[in-house]
Formats: sequence, structure tokens, C-alpha cells
Amino acid sequence: MNLSEYTTYDAVGLGQLVAAGEIQPAELAALARAAADAVNPRINAVVEHWAPEESDLATPATGSPLAGVPFLIKDLAIQMAGRKNELGSRLAKGVVASGDSSLMRHFRKAGLVTIGRTTTPEMAFSTETESALQGATGNPWDTRLSAGGSSGGSGAAVAAGVVPMAHATDAAGSIRVPAAYNGLFGLKPTRGRTSNGPALDEVFAGLGVQLGVSRTVRDSAALMDAVQGYSAGDPYYTAPPAGSFLSEVGRDPGRLRIGLMVHSWNGVPTSQPIAQATRDAARHLQSLGHHVEEATPELGVSWEAFVHANAQIWCATLVRWIDGLAAATGRPIDATTLEPSTLANYRYGRSASAVDFAAALEVRNTVARAVGEWFAKMDVLMTPTLPQLPGLLATYSEGADRMSGLEWTARVFRHASFTPPANVAGTPAMSVPLAVAPGDGLPIGIQFAAGFAREDLLLRLAGQLEQSMPWAARRPALWAGRPQAEGSLEVKAKSSRK
Repeated sequence: MNLSEYTTYDAVGLGQLVAAGEIQPAELAALARAAADAVNPRINAVVEHWAPEESDLATPATGSPLAGVPFLIKDLAIQMAGRKNELGSRLAKGVVASGDSSLMRHFRKAGLVTIGRTTTPEMAFSTETESALQGATGNPWDTRLSAGGSSGGSGAAVAAGVVPMAHATDAAGSIRVPAAYNGLFGLKPTRGRTSNGPALDEVFAGLGVQLGVSRTVRDSAALMDAVQGYSAGDPYYTAPPAGSFLSEVGRDPGRLRIGLMVHSWNGVPTSQPIAQATRDAARHLQSLGHHVEEATPELGVSWEAFVHANAQIWCATLVRWIDGLAAATGRPIDATTLEPSTLANYRYGRSASAVDFAAALEVRNTVARAVGEWFAKMDVLMTPTLPQLPGLLATYSEGADRMSGLEWTARVFRHASFTPPANVAGTPAMSVPLAVAPGDGLPIGIQFAAGFAREDLLLRLAGQLEQSMPWAARRPALWAGRPQAEGSLEVKAKSSRK
């Protein structure tokens, strides 16, 4: 297999080749590393990838559709024994995980071959991936532009063909934002579907969940099958469905009641190309037999109160992370170790009282109840994933040194205004790459959200859209499978075959 062939497969497809004995995991790992070497100097998505003898090349798990598939983990929220876990921060530079987290154990059990780490903004508190420690991550569709965040490294690596899917986290849109910017499928699971343990509890008071980004719907479904489940002490648990998530991808979703929302709760208009793409996709859904009507679900609180509550939860949580890292490393908490926005968030979190935090949890409850009531009447909420197309690198953080933590949170939530409510409500939501912008051809993601634990419904709808509005043939300008990138890479791959 050469690099061009490798990049045509999704994760399930590669797993099928491994299961049939047509290729070895070591060969696939070598191809993934070669792909990273070919594209990473231009996008800076992979922090490090490890030599074959240092990677997890254990015997693939019997029966797993992902066995032997190369994989990347985000540099945050997941721990891999003996590997660095730096959270995109100078404060955590060189910190090594002492053991595997629950999610990492699930990845290993599924037979995934983890070959390296991907970039993240400091402490994941941004919808763009730039950090003083790791630098800026560019978008494979146009390397001058943002790859999104906070799972921007994973999004850019998958979009450029390094691996077919990669680990990602989402506390306000960090799976869906890079999925939209990079032309990928990204599913945020229900609260309690996957475990953050044992080192982490309810990340950001239950707002933070983990899964991945992928090029196909079935890959994310297979990944969720592999990692869902309860770990001892988890504060939340969502029971699994009767069947597999992978089996849902080809099922008919039936005639769905879909609410269409083109402009967000914050009152800022969606850009014209994204609004048009969303309405076009709505008309397509109607042609498939779904009922679509304009609707704006109530959050139960004002947008300002919503942002304020999230700032309290996020920033207070960051205080514990930062204090713990400072104690572990012996480093100071100042401008030599933290970026201006993170320092502002830290100070804001320090000023929050227990009463403030309890009030923020009341807002979380209000939003969750309001959203739950809406989904009792409608099956799906359809929105743009993001209101704007990707911006230029090095512009997002302008003025951060003059902002408070509340002001920084407001900027983050204004940038990704459609995605955070699903995190607060704990409901599943996905970004589907259904369109491209006229002229520059940049990807446009459309978000679909459903009621609590209804990933099955979303996957059926995503599978239907993948067939009727296919995106698999689209390739970014920077793609590891370009013929000119092959050459010696094919030799490297063959040399690893056993």
C-alpha cells in the first residue's frame, strides 16, 4: 500500500484490511507517520509522533472494527501512561502521565494504534488552536486560516490525511468547531456516554465530553461503540442503546420533525454563505421527506446570563487545574508560564465564590430543562455549526491582555454561539460537512442536535445525509495522499510489513 491508497480509506475500512490479513498494523502506523512528515510542517497539527518501537502495536483486539488503525490523541483530558500530557501550556511542559485514563484503556482495548499527540490551545479555552508552547495550527484547506479549536490539531491532522480519525474533546464545541472548519464529521456525545476518569471528574461541571473527529459517519459511530460505558466512580452514566451505534448509520431515520435556526441566540447574524448553505440543506431535508420549520428553542435565561454562568464554571475549574500543575512542577503562575487569556481566566475564577458557582449550576439546570422540553416536541434542531468561516491565524487573541475572564469567555462563546447550549444541556450534537463556500471552497458544517441519549437518531440522519449529500470526494489543498508525496513513503511502508 502506498500513501495515496492509505488516505482513501476510513478507519473501519483500514480495520477490515487488518482483519483480513491484507496489511499489518505496523505498516499502517508507518504510513501515518509518513503522512505526518509530509504535511505537518505546514499545519503544525501533530505535537509529536513516536517511532514504531515506541508505539502501541499490541495484538489487535479480536472483533473490533478499529483494530490496527493508526490514531492520534489530543494533548488534553486524556492520559496515556509514559506520555507527555502538557495541555498546550508552558506551565505543564514536560509533564508525563503516570497511567492510562479510562478512555485511553478503551482506545487500547479497541486495538487502536496511538502514534502521537495533537495540538490544543492552552487549557482548551479557545475555539482556535494557537499556544505559546506549541504554536499555531493551520487549516489544510488554506494554511493561513484557523483550524478551529480546541481540538484543532486533531481536526487538521484528520483533514490532511494523517489518520482517518483522532481523539477530540468538547466542552463548548471543541469537537464540532474543528469538524466544521476542516470539513469533517464531529459528534459530541451525551453527558455520561464516555468517561473522563479517573483523574478527572465532571469536567467543567459536566459540560466536557470526549470522543473524536472523523471523515466518515461510521468511524465516529464505531469509536463511540468502543469507548462508551461506565467507569467506577463516574458522576454521570448514560445507558447504552439496545444495538450498536455502528448499526444505526445505515438505518432509515424516518420522517423527522426538524427545527431550523439560522441565527443564534446572541443576536449576531450568521454570515451570508453559511446562512444560505443552512437553508439549502434544510430544503434538501424536506425533499427527503422530513418536516422542517423555523424554530428558536428557549434557553430559559438570557444570552448574557448564559455566558456569565459558563464563565463561572470554566474559570473556577481552571483554577484547580492551574494550581495543581504549579504545585506539581514548582513553576510560578504568571506571564512566564501562562498566556494572557489564561491568566485572566485564572484571576476571574479566583474571584468566584461558592455561591457564584452554585448559581451557575442553577443556570445549567434551567437550560437543560428548557432544552429537554423543546426536544419533547421536536426530534432535531438544525443550525449552522458556526456563524462565520475560518479567520486568519494570529488574530483571534488580539487584545486578550486587556480582557477579564468574563470578557474572554464572551469572545469564545460569540465565536461559537451555536454549539455551547448542547454542552450545558448535556445533549448530543453533531457537525456534518454538507456544504462549501462559493469561491474559496472552504467547508461549511451544519449542526444537528437531538434529545438526551439520542445519538442513534443523529447517526441515522447523518448516514442518510452522507449518502444523499456526499462529501467523501472533497479534498483540502494540503492532502497527504497527493501523488507527489508518495515516492519513498511507499518503500517505508513496505519495509514495515511482517
